[in-house]
Amino acid sequence: MPGIGRVKISQLLDHFNTLEHAWKASIGELKKSGLDSKAAENIVNLRTRIAPDEEMDSLKKYKIKVLACDSPAYPQRLKEIYDYPPVLYIRGDLLTEDECCLAVVGTRRATVYGRQVTEEIVTDLARNGITIVSGLARGIDSVAHRAALEAGARTMAVFACGLDIVYPAENAKLAREIMEHGALISEYPLGTKPKADNFPRRNRIMSGLSLGVLVIEAGESSGALITANQALEQNREVFAVPGSILSPASRGTNHLIQEGAKLVRNYVDILEELNLTIMAQQLEMKELLPVDETESLLLKQLGREPTHIDDICRHSGLAAASVGSVLTMMELKGMVKQVGGMNYVLAREMKEEYQTAG
Repeated sequence: MPGIGRVKISQLLDHFNTLEHAWKASIGELKKSGLDSKAAENIVNLRTRIAPDEEMDSLKKYKIKVLACDSPAYPQRLKEIYDYPPVLYIRGDLLTEDECCLAVVGTRRATVYGRQVTEEIVTDLARNGITIVSGLARGIDSVAHRAALEAGARTMAVFACGLDIVYPAENAKLAREIMEHGALISEYPLGTKPKADNFPRRNRIMSGLSLGVLVIEAGESSGALITANQALEQNREVFAVPGSILSPASRGTNHLIQEGAKLVRNYVDILEELNLTIMAQQLEMKELLPVDETESLLLKQLGREPTHIDDICRHSGLAAASVGSVLTMMELKGMVKQVGGMNYVLAREMKEEYQTAG
């Protein structure tokens, strides 16, 4: 019901103990709970038009899950903010790994620079286990979602309308992909159209879910700046990518940096500020874990200095054919790298001087 948010829900619960009792209450009882006349009348008038059973049937039709704020599955970080939504509608899945997420926002009129920066930073963040949150809008939002998906990572889109409506309509295919590899989220019931007032309110959910907000390109009046301000109010980190002082698309981000937002050159700046560099290192080490004894034995023969395959065979005691085939597989998995002349190094510790032409 419009106008019945977290504060009024709390008032109703305090007075009636259950929302079922509040739903059935008279206008006089609703006023006794502390609601003003307009809110009480709103409930009494609107509930005659709402059939809860039909509403639940519609949600099942669209495979939408409903999370009330008292549900154990409700995102805990979101519940930390003052104006958290009493109900979340979700298409897709929320996973525990999504607790480590970052909101990425920006202008709908992204420049070539903005798109390139978004692709590079989001791809690196996604590969380091960060779930990307955005708003499915044109421009930076769409680029961020696509970059996360192409990196094989998870992403979540927060809607400013009901989940039965995709806005903008051109992103319908992208929304389906996000639903399959993440989640579509809204606080609005089915049938709610994307009104202008809904977008600033939607933004508080994006920042509330996240560890921080990254603004990549934003003009002086961009909605992305609203998200950044909400993030500050919620005690979240704010990051901004600098741009040309001559570019209108970078005036907002440059101003954020001037006001104290963390300047971002690459994904490492974000991981370090959020104290997630250890997690990134652990992920890298996980990728290096051998799958069998042969890989384990070969990894012990390699380090930062190039080692010839003949030396690897001699020290490991394995046949040349076996070593060659296993090293090839390990190189495909990104564990080792051949640096020329059948010399190998650990891929994660490779130095530039060991790379050879061709």
